[in-house]
Amino acid sequence: MNALTRFERFDDMFSDMFRRFMRPMPAGYEVPAEIRVDVSENDKGYEIRAEIPGAKKDDIRVSIDGGTVSISAEIQREKEDEKTAKGTRSIVRELYYGAASRSFSLAQPVDSKQAIAKFEDGVLKLSLPKLSESASRTLKIQ
Repeated sequence: MNALTRFERFDDMFSDMFRRFMRPMPAGYEVPAEIRVDVSENDKGYEIRAEIPGAKKDDIRVSIDGGTVSISAEIQREKEDEKTAKGTRSIVRELYYGAASRSFSLAQPVDSKQAIAKFEDGVLKLSLPKLSESASRTLKIQ
């Protein structure tokens, strides 16, 4: 077991312990959503997986400017049916509704004309080929 593995396990243990003692947030209090990403690289380009739970394909925007990638999403609350809303009250609301965004820089510029974006099951997948010259473009989600 290396030091990093030991630290990760301690971090998980601490997070679980903290959650047990944390009191639920009052209804109406919303914590901003995070877009979590995994980025991998090979000789030809970058592969990015971004978790955007609750978002719909049409509400996601991906912009590429050279080596800078920006992902933004609008996560909308579904309207409650009046019949199900009567007589019920929210005790805990942890789901986030609103805007979320994430930008990061890659080591090399990206060929935005050859870039591909797909969204499935709450995960955005980007295939971004490397380019020697810079170009800017907004991607259409497939």
